[in-house]
Amino acid sequence: MGSAAGVRGKVRLMNGIDLSASSLIEVFTAEERPDLWKRSRSLFLDVWPEYNLHGNETPSYFGALFPRYAAFQILVVEKSSERIIARGRSIPFRWDGTQADLPRGIDAVGLRAVTGDARSTALSALAAEVATDHRGEGLSRLLIQSMIVAARSNGLGVLMAPIRPSWKDRYPLIPIDRYALWTRDDGLPFDPWLRVHARLGGVIVRPEPKSLLIEAPINEWARWTAMLFPDDGDYVFSGGLCPLTVHDGIGTYWEPNVWVRHDV
Repeated sequence: MGSAAGVRGKVRLMNGIDLSASSLIEVFTAEERPDLWKRSRSLFLDVWPEYNLHGNETPSYFGALFPRYAAFQILVVEKSSERIIARGRSIPFRWDGTQADLPRGIDAVGLRAVTGDARSTALSALAAEVATDHRGEGLSRLLIQSMIVAARSNGLGVLMAPIRPSWKDRYPLIPIDRYALWTRDDGLPFDPWLRVHARLGGVIVRPEPKSLLIEAPINEWARWTAMLFPDDGDYVFSGGLCPLTVHDGIGTYWEPNVWVRHDV
């Protein structure tokens, strides 16, 4: 697979957005600006709940993104200061386009990407992170568009996104397969993050009840959640998309996602 042509200000993105006309921001890949990527490593930790930073499998694939997949890592910076205000992380993987071959969530797609040796055919989004003081400015939409451009530039036919629904923590007892189907009166998804994808042409493929595994001793979970877990059972906790199951001193949490497809 060849290197990306680059997702910069001169690239015309989807839906008529042309960053070359902007005097405020620029968009780069980590391949173009490795210095920015290295600077970004300590950023955006505050956009995630603490527990979400401790996936059992995530170090295997998030840790492989640079330099191996530098052409697929997106950085949005302010022109005046070169402050990094948004970051998109994604990984190419092999997929034959069928439901049967689609990995079972973000852990599975990440592990397939870093352990397989077959030619990649698709790109999977992993994270879209926006600085807290720049939310509501359309940067998450820009990150999706930039990933689509990166996929297209590298000859990949589809962007798949294992969405972490932004309002699912408000309804942790509702199964993800039901939540993913909720819509508003206008027919758009109920969930705001799913709605952003839908407006960009994304189509829900299927929900994934067991997408990202976080399994750790309950003292770790107590530190992450500011809760105590006195007995075995299922616990709802702040920021969790589904209950945490505690058994014999171990807390097991399978974060659900929703696969969304963007043709490029």
